[in-house]
Amino acid sequence: MSSFVFSEKPIPMASGEGMYLSAEDGTEYLDFGASYACVPVGHSHPDVVEATVEQAEDLFYVQASYPAAARTALYEQLSELGPGDVDNVWLCNSGTEANEAALKFARSATGRSKLVATTRGFHGRTMGALATTWKDEYKAPYEPLIGDVEFVPYGDAEALAEAVDDETAGVIMEPLQGEGGINPASTEYLRAARVHTAQHGAALIMDEIQTGLGRTGTMWACESHDVVPDVVTSAKGIASGLPLGATLVRDWVADGAASHGSTFSGNPVVSAAAGATLDVIESESLADHAAETGAYLRERIETELGDDVRDVRGAGLMVGVEVKRGANRLLRDLALNHQVLALPAGRTVLRLLPPLVAEEEHCDAVVEALAEVTG
Repeated sequence: MSSFVFSEKPIPMASGEGMYLSAEDGTEYLDFGASYACVPVGHSHPDVVEATVEQAEDLFYVQASYPAAARTALYEQLSELGPGDVDNVWLCNSGTEANEAALKFARSATGRSKLVATTRGFHGRTMGALATTWKDEYKAPYEPLIGDVEFVPYGDAEALAEAVDDETAGVIMEPLQGEGGINPASTEYLRAARVHTAQHGAALIMDEIQTGLGRTGTMWACESHDVVPDVVTSAKGIASGLPLGATLVRDWVADGAASHGSTFSGNPVVSAAAGATLDVIESESLADHAAETGAYLRERIETELGDDVRDVRGAGLMVGVEVKRGANRLLRDLALNHQVLALPAGRTVLRLLPPLVAEEEHCDAVVEALAEVTG
């Protein structure tokens, strides 16, 4: 069997429930990667399954120009959940599409073209989002990409101040970098980004595709820094793994964006899954749970692994463990010998993004496995 894009791992999966995935041979794996944070309420949560099946039986698909109850409800839910007055909602199919929309909206709202992005940032693989992604290995085969993009060092407020000017349409950044190595930004840096973009009439775009929906201990990571951007993008776990992205914008950014569209915007079945997912996140206080469990996990790793790792960083249940040897080899060992699934974030960082329902006993099992593979 071959795959054109993805190199497949030697573990064919058959089912999932809660914190666990089960392979075709019956082996059970503790999932601390959640398929890149795509199952925040756990695998096959019964509320999400029920809402999805019921909607599929009633109405599988209708284009977004016709109101559908599940889609309308999701608009309202996301509008209420958006930080501050970021309450206009556009739905799409993925994180990269959500960021494409954000970049387009920033340009149309300002009438400018210049975009500012950060080193080590990752925003997607389509031509616009890719142009604001840092790694050359992702970009080089597809160049030329869209132009007028300037990169500044992540976390450097002075460099950001120099880059943002009256020609800038928008600044796009992650409040906590994922793909780039689980790199947190300081509150001072994010607030400086807010000040500089506001001074020049540019849109501040927070890519919360991986950090949002309670992952870092608040519904949106920017909220923990008391920063309200002009645009927030979301995807991954928003519909428990079904394809959905969302771009939330302030009124001034929404003006003039009507020419943007998508055939599958707000598919009713996916919207129902998203509504149920968000209901669980809120009703079970999973953002608070992620803050508490994540603090426990980081403390346990620091205590038990000590000098066997270089650093432990992150927020909530978005944790990076910088190791002393290749991350991919350790990940393979974790999966095949300890039945623990995790992710890389560069060559030397293990990325832990478990479902937000993870408990302390799950963390203990992962720390025990990490001690085995890193010691």
